[in-house]
Amino acid sequence: MSSAKGTETSGSGDIGRSLELLWGTGPRPSRGPKPALTLERIVSRAVELADAEGLDAVSMRRLSTELGTGTMSLYRYVPGKAELLDLMLDRVQGEAVPEGTDIPGTWRACVEGMARGQLALFRSHPWLLKVNQARTVLGPSAIRSMEVVITPLRTMGLTDPELLSVIIAVTNWVNGHARTEADTVEAVKETGLSDEQFWGAQQPFLERAMLSGEFPQMASLSEDTFSYEFDHFEFGLQRLIDGFAHLVEERGSSDKAGKSANDG
Repeated sequence: MSSAKGTETSGSGDIGRSLELLWGTGPRPSRGPKPALTLERIVSRAVELADAEGLDAVSMRRLSTELGTGTMSLYRYVPGKAELLDLMLDRVQGEAVPEGTDIPGTWRACVEGMARGQLALFRSHPWLLKVNQARTVLGPSAIRSMEVVITPLRTMGLTDPELLSVIIAVTNWVNGHARTEADTVEAVKETGLSDEQFWGAQQPFLERAMLSGEFPQMASLSEDTFSYEFDHFEFGLQRLIDGFAHLVEERGSSDKAGKSANDG
């Protein structure tokens, strides 16, 4: 299930078994009168472990130790780590749009809520960025999340493929921003240098370069250009939404023109 170094791939195990476990259609393990384990408990502990120590720390052997049971007992509930990962992904996806949630307001409010919810999810579970989700096994939480956001997005008046593309565009934007945040945190851990120390070490060289006259555009930038106070996430998100709004307005004008022509 490992693809590149430090990454895992969703849907790399027994897809049929993952789907059975996600949707509760498969056979349940036989248990005694006092079951010490449940699938819910196993997945919850796996997520907690990944949150605390990273996805590499999650193994069937480590989980059995954490849960105080034998490794073979876990295999009665889930075939292996590949299928467990599918369950973990669906579990945390449910946090972005919990069951029973209704996203009110306009499509713009829906996009904003979706983006901020996804960013919060990556911040709470940074190991998600280590998972190749190009082919995710779809469970109840993933489908429920889509169901919730599709209703307000339909008011955009776009085709279904375009509607899906809106979701993909927002998700990719959030993913890129979250990845940059996570990479920055990881760089500090690996080098032992804070951002201030890292850029401070370069300052004398950069100042000489700016005074050389070779880089007039860079030298003309204001002092607050690289300020940490500027919210790049919100700026980019709003420009993305502005682009969608232009398309919605354009599509609406086209529909009105077509209706007027037909009426005429």
